[in-house]
Amino acid sequence: MAAKAASTPTTYSPSPTTQKTKPSFFKNDNVDWVRPDGRGFHQCRPAFFRTGAVNAAAGSAYAEFGNTKVIVSVFGPRESKKAMMYSDIGRLNCNVTFTTFATPVRGQGSDDKDFSSMLHKALEGAIMLETFPKTTVDVFALVLESGGSDLPVVISCASVALADAGIMMYDLVTSVSVSCLGKNLVIDPVLEEESYQDGSLMLSCMPSKYEVTQLTITGEWSTAKINEGMQLCLDACSKLAKIMRSCLKEAASASED
Repeated sequence: MAAKAASTPTTYSPSPTTQKTKPSFFKNDNVDWVRPDGRGFHQCRPAFFRTGAVNAAAGSAYAEFGNTKVIVSVFGPRESKKAMMYSDIGRLNCNVTFTTFATPVRGQGSDDKDFSSMLHKALEGAIMLETFPKTTVDVFALVLESGGSDLPVVISCASVALADAGIMMYDLVTSVSVSCLGKNLVIDPVLEEESYQDGSLMLSCMPSKYEVTQLTITGEWSTAKINEGMQLCLDACSKLAKIMRSCLKEAASASED
């Protein structure tokens, strides 16, 4: 599918936020501080998607959230290896890698097995695996630049790439994370915020079905904080899905012209 022009990055904040004057970046348990990029605590970065980024792939997508840049390619369905046992449902393979220039420390590009496993878990429940028995779909994600919230961006981008490849899904999968810094929850954290966080919560879901496909929590969270963090993510995920669908509709319209 040929690449196409897309609209400017679109924000998808879960709720209106009021800006107020704050001191410099987070220190200890200060309640009032300013985020490195000036966003409100519950304000997400502008999101940009473009399909058809890799011509050789069955489907592909490029995503840019602030300084986080990701490209995902989908290949297949292809016939599974003979050595594999027969299965009535298809198989999903996921691989996430970082370029050598993705992180501030150069030369650290590598495969990320944890990210690959989490990407697989987030997507598997949304794909109609029974529609391609005895075959395999490969999803390759490459993080071009790590700017924070890398995995949620990878998951959302992969969902767009799968749709671009024509893989049958119950719904798109969107993903958003929040970080706990002192007494505050900040959504869609950047790299600097993640380095200061006391804990993180990442949620992946199918917004139309209101079903969570993956929930990952690190650090110590109270029940109230978990509920607040999940609601922030669910709200943002539903709005992010609109941006993703808009990108796919534009791609479909462009291909018909």
